Amino acid sequence: MKIMSNEQLVFSYRDALKSEQDKEWIKILKDEIHRRGLRPFKNR
Repeated sequence: MKIMSNEQLVFSYRDALKSEQDKEWIKILKDEIHRRGLRPFKNR
């Protein structure tokens, strides 16, 4: 996986969830987001 900023990572994750094509990519992005302690969606 290429190096991404936090913003790019969250954007890529949201985009992958919308397309729902590559489940493995979604899992990789989700793991990296969790590792960095980010929240991809705002709590409402």
